[in-house]
Amino acid sequence: MSDTDTDTDTGAGSHDPTSLRTPIVAVLGHVDHGKTSLLDKIRGSAVIEGEAGAITQHIGATAVPLDVVSSIAGDLVDPDDFDLPGLLFIDTPGHHSFTTLRSRGGALADIAILVVDVNDGFQPQTLEALDILKRSQTPFIVAANKIDTVPGWNANEDSPINATYEAQSDRVSSRLDESLYEIIGNLSDEDFSADLYWRVQNFQRNVGVVPVSAMTGEGVPDLLAVMMGLSQRYMKEEMEIDVQGPGVGTVLEVKEEKGFGTTIDIVLYDGTIKADDKVVVGGMNQPIVTDVRALLQPRPLAEIRTESRFEKVDEISAASGIKVAAPDLADAMAGAPVRVVRNRELDEVVDEVEAELADIAVDTEEQGVVVKADTLGSLEAMADALGEAEVPIVRAEVGDVAPRDVSVASTAEEPKQRAILGFNVETLADAEQRAETEDVTVFTDEVIYQLIEEYEEYIDELERAQQDTILDNIVRPARFRILPDHTFRQNDPAVVGVEVNSGTVQNNANVVKFEGNEPDRVGQVKGIQEQGEDVDEARAGNRVSVAIDGPTVGRQIEEDDELWIEIPEKHAKILEQELASEIPGDELEALNMYLDKQRSRDPFWGK
Repeated sequence: MSDTDTDTDTGAGSHDPTSLRTPIVAVLGHVDHGKTSLLDKIRGSAVIEGEAGAITQHIGATAVPLDVVSSIAGDLVDPDDFDLPGLLFIDTPGHHSFTTLRSRGGALADIAILVVDVNDGFQPQTLEALDILKRSQTPFIVAANKIDTVPGWNANEDSPINATYEAQSDRVSSRLDESLYEIIGNLSDEDFSADLYWRVQNFQRNVGVVPVSAMTGEGVPDLLAVMMGLSQRYMKEEMEIDVQGPGVGTVLEVKEEKGFGTTIDIVLYDGTIKADDKVVVGGMNQPIVTDVRALLQPRPLAEIRTESRFEKVDEISAASGIKVAAPDLADAMAGAPVRVVRNRELDEVVDEVEAELADIAVDTEEQGVVVKADTLGSLEAMADALGEAEVPIVRAEVGDVAPRDVSVASTAEEPKQRAILGFNVETLADAEQRAETEDVTVFTDEVIYQLIEEYEEYIDELERAQQDTILDNIVRPARFRILPDHTFRQNDPAVVGVEVNSGTVQNNANVVKFEGNEPDRVGQVKGIQEQGEDVDEARAGNRVSVAIDGPTVGRQIEEDDELWIEIPEKHAKILEQELASEIPGDELEALNMYLDKQRSRDPFWGK
C-alpha cells in the first residue's frame, strides 16, 4: 500500500501538515440491545456503497469516508457541507473498548452511540454506559433500536426515519412514540435533557434520540447524518492534527500473533506511525521503549481468504487502528499510551508516558480493598465509583485475580476489607483456593455498579452479624413489676409473678430497685417460667414467674415493687450510641428511663 493510499484511508492530507482527522465513534449499550448488529449494518452498507475499495478495515476499527457516509445517508448528508473526512467506528462495541480507549484528556472516543432496545428500555448496562459517558463527558446520541419489532411495523429498508415513520399506521406510530418517550423520560431521570433528534436545537445541551433498526437499516441514514453534523459543528477544532508529527495512540489489545510474537493493537489519534519508528508504550511496571518491526493491517475484504490475514504498511496516519509488531511487548497494558519518539528526545517521551500513566494511577490508602480490572480505563472507572461509595482502596491493578492479591487482602485489619473486587477479570484457580483458606471474599462482575452493590450488601450483612453478636453479649434493659398476690416462694430463691412493662428480662441478669434515684442491687434472675414452661427471656407485655436469687419478699422486695435489670455502664453506652436503632422501641424506652435515673445523680453516667 502506498503512502497516498494510507492518507486516503485515514482521511489525512499528504502535503498539508495540519489536517482534520476522522472522528472516533464508540458504540455502547446493554447486552443484546443490538450494538454489534448496528455496527455490522453500518459496515455492511459501507462495503456495499464503497465497492471501489474506499472502506478500510483497520485493526479494531472501520473507517467510513465521507463520500460513503453520504451515499448511505442520501439527501441527509451533502459532502460539500463537510470538511471532516468521515467516521472511524471502533469495532468492539461496549464498555470494554470505551473504557480501554483513553487519550490524554480521558476518553479516546470523540462521540458515542448509546444503543437502547425500544422494547426493553433501560437495563443495568444502559445505566452503566450512561454513567461512564457522564464521567468522561463524551457527547453521545441514543440509537433507539429494533423499531422494526413494533407489532404491525411496515418496513422500508435503509430509509431515513421520517419517511418510514410516516408510512406506519396510527396504532403502530403511537406504540413507537410511547417507547421513545419512555426512553426520553429515563434519560431525564439520569439528568440528561433529551428529545427526538429532529426537535433538538442545541446538541451540546440536549441528547438526540434517533429511532433505528439495525436489521432493516431504517434510521441509519439519520444516525450517520447526526454524527457527521455533531462532529463538524462542535469538534472540528479537536480534529485538527499535525499529520506528519510523531504518532500518539492507545493500546486496545495485547495479542500473541503467529510469526510476530506479542503485538499490540493500537488506535492512533494524532500524527503518523512509520514501520521504522521507535515507540514508548505504557507497561505494567514501567514504560517500554522498543522499535517497530512491522505495521500490520487487515487485508481488503476481497482478499480475506488469503493465507496471511494481514498486510504490511509503511506508515499510517490518524485516526486509524493498526497492529504494531515490536520486541518486548509482553508487559504492555490495554488502555496504556503509545507515543512515537522520532525527532524528539527519548527521555522527554518516556516522561510524557509516565505522566499519562500517573494521571490514571489510582489513589490508594494504608487499608482498603484490592481492586482488579481488565484495562487501565476500567480500573479508573472502578476507582471513581468506589470513591463515590466511600470505599477505600489499598491496591489497584490491571489483570486477573492472582494469589498475591489474596495475600494483600488477607492482611486487612477490618473483616469488611478482606475483599477483592474484580471488574471483567477471571480469578486464577490457585487464587480461588487461597482465598478460601485465608478467608478473603472475591467479588467479580461485568457491570461496575452491580459489583459495588454486591460488595455493599456483603458489608451490610457483616455489620448486621457483628451487631447481632454484640447484642447477644450485652445486657438488655427491662422494667418489670411484681404482681400483687403472686409470691410463690419468699426466698432462696424468691419466686414471684411479674409483668414486664418494657424491655427484655433475661436469665442471669442482675436486678436493681431504685430508692429515689439510687440503684440498689437486690439479686439475680435465676429462672423464668411462662405457663409452667422454662424460657430464656420475657418481653414487654408478658406475665411470667421469675426466680430471683438474693432477696426475701417482704424485706428487700415487696409485691407491687418496680424492678429493673441492672445495665453495666459500658453496656449502656454501647446500647445508646451504637445499637439504639437495632433494639425494639420498648427496650429503648426502658434504656432511656434507666439512663435518666442514673444521670440525675451523675450527668456523665454511660457517656
